Amino acid sequence: MALHYRRGGSGPALLLVHGIGGSWRSWNTIFAALAAHYDVIAVDLPGHGASPPLAGEHTTGTLADALTDFLTEHHLRGIDAVGSSMGARLVLELARRGGVLGAVVALDPGGFWEDWEVPFFYHSVAVSQQLVVALQPVMPALMNSAVGRTVLLPQFSARPWAVDADQAQDEMYTFAHTPVFGELLDQLAHGEKQQPAPAGSIPAPLVIGWGRQDRVCLPRQAGRALTAFPDAQLYWFDHCGHFPQWDQPAETTRLILAVLRRQPFRQRDIARRVEAAAVPARVPKIAALVAGGAVLAAGAWLLQRWVEPRR
Repeated sequence: MALHYRRGGSGPALLLVHGIGGSWRSWNTIFAALAAHYDVIAVDLPGHGASPPLAGEHTTGTLADALTDFLTEHHLRGIDAVGSSMGARLVLELARRGGVLGAVVALDPGGFWEDWEVPFFYHSVAVSQQLVVALQPVMPALMNSAVGRTVLLPQFSARPWAVDADQAQDEMYTFAHTPVFGELLDQLAHGEKQQPAPAGSIPAPLVIGWGRQDRVCLPRQAGRALTAFPDAQLYWFDHCGHFPQWDQPAETTRLILAVLRRQPFRQRDIARRVEAAAVPARVPKIAALVAGGAVLAAGAWLLQRWVEPRR
């Protein structure tokens, strides 16, 4: 499978797999830190970034097949891997299949929602994506502003004002320009369910990390992920939303390095917690209110357009 990727660093090989609407740039906040120790390969999934779409349908299964083909073609089977969001579900699936990956870190994996959480995930992300598309002409200005990030990114970040502006802009661009986004979102919400891995079936280290303030894959879903993957260890990120590499990049790097080095670790040693950054005092309240009102109005309009054809 011809997937575009960025490769850097030296040492044992490490695969990074982004989420829906992302690209290899989704890992920019920790790429250099990991590349100081590993030969890091960050892929663009099919239909994302510079990788072409698949010839057929795009599902968790077909993306996992494409990754397996890519690793086979590059003689990388057995590689350690880290995934985020949909990418976390993909590395869990490959770990379940066996013989494809080594150690795995899955950050806030999708696919463990139930009942009302399914439409919550589907519609909230769908409306967010449409809003991001509508705001593309002014997105650079929004992402270069702490106010803009605070208003637009709280679904994905517990500390949106602190997200790197370039990182946020990259993510919002690919979020709006991924041609397979709608198909994959529908498949994630309503398609094939994640199959469990029986206890003792995954011999390599497996850690599932979860942000306590994740508003995409709710923290209550972490217990279901552990039930499906009983060989896994659960790690909680405090002051963290859906993307630990955004909100807690240093802590995320420490966790990944500890897992890949097959080192026992304690949560408190990885966390090294400090007080979360407060909202910048320079963010004018009136500006935040005005920007928030505009975004909410646009979101309500898009939600109405999204719902009406389905009545």
